[in-house]
Amino acid sequence: MKAEKKSLIYFQSGGPTAVINCSLYGVIKEAKKHPEIENIFGARYGVEGLIDDNFVDLRKQDSEQIELLKQTPGAILGSTRKKLPADDDPLFGKIIATIQKHNIGYVLVNGGNDSMDTCLRLSRFFEEKKMDVNVIGIPKTIDNDLEVTDHSLGYPSAALHIINTTKMIVEDAKAYKKGKVVLVEIMGRDTGWLTASVDLLPEDCRPDLIYVPEAKWDEDQFLKDVKSVYDKKGYAVCAVSEGMPVQHENAIETDAFGHKSMDGCCVTLAELVKNKLGIGSRSIELSIPERADPLFVTEVDQTEAIACGSFAVKQILSGKTGFMVCLKRKANKSYSSQAFLAPVDQIADKTKLLPPEFLQDPGHMSKQFRDYLEPLLMITKHRHIYEKNGIYKSSRFSH
Repeated sequence: MKAEKKSLIYFQSGGPTAVINCSLYGVIKEAKKHPEIENIFGARYGVEGLIDDNFVDLRKQDSEQIELLKQTPGAILGSTRKKLPADDDPLFGKIIATIQKHNIGYVLVNGGNDSMDTCLRLSRFFEEKKMDVNVIGIPKTIDNDLEVTDHSLGYPSAALHIINTTKMIVEDAKAYKKGKVVLVEIMGRDTGWLTASVDLLPEDCRPDLIYVPEAKWDEDQFLKDVKSVYDKKGYAVCAVSEGMPVQHENAIETDAFGHKSMDGCCVTLAELVKNKLGIGSRSIELSIPERADPLFVTEVDQTEAIACGSFAVKQILSGKTGFMVCLKRKANKSYSSQAFLAPVDQIADKTKLLPPEFLQDPGHMSKQFRDYLEPLLMITKHRHIYEKNGIYKSSRFSH
């Protein structure tokens, strides 16, 4: 007796990345290979699409548009930061109605920490209601703070954007005999994975100081370090995680998951440098382009995002539910990885911090960190303008 056909629904959640649509590409390409999947839907605006019965029929999309997903940043289906309420909320009745109306048996949730909370809640709800619906998560977050997985999809490309943009800022800052203190604010609410990425830059075009939430913060020491660098070089560039414990006006805002709005700390630090040290300063917030740059998508990031989408489809069809797709490095001379599943309750609402062995001093990360990140940055397009690790080449005169 043949198994009953069921429909598959996929949705995107949380902050977009440069490769989240690559995971969708992998889902679509793999799902089309399986006749046991009745329909392939994309929910609009994350779990809200599941609640509101707001879908896109992915089978009907033009093949050229499907191919363009591989170079399209953002979240093409729309995203959400909606937190699901308690199971007895009437909202779940809407979800059940949508599931039954479209004969949905497979739900794929593509997102980060909070999205995996949604994945966990849905999988437990369907299990408690004895509904034949499987749920699997696909990792996504430029912050790289998902537990269990070696790295999160979207992080390598965001890191490469940050590395190259920061290099441009440093090249500009050092052009003047007497310049300013430049503070570069980089995303990372709780962790410094993205900010730490600038450590891969060569000594002559890297920030002088790097500040991440995992390291001790001391305002007086910060001012001393900045002054020391400025007195020596005539300028200073600091890479600062937005999650540093610096009080500023934006920090009072919170989202549905209770997370404070972190952007804005470098504006406060720039004023501090100006008022306490009497040195001209400039604050630069890298912000949205960190997660929306298709030009610095790394080969590893794109390939793994597609593979994880495909892997998720295969695993959910095999009956798996309540898991997230994770990546593990293979012990090869050259970089490669393999996908596996981990229980989503080990990941939801948890945060992976930079380990102590990755930290060195206020100006550098450790060799262990560089060995971790560098293999993820491979880029092949227009290779002649990049160094081996994806950093753009620039002229260096001898003095």
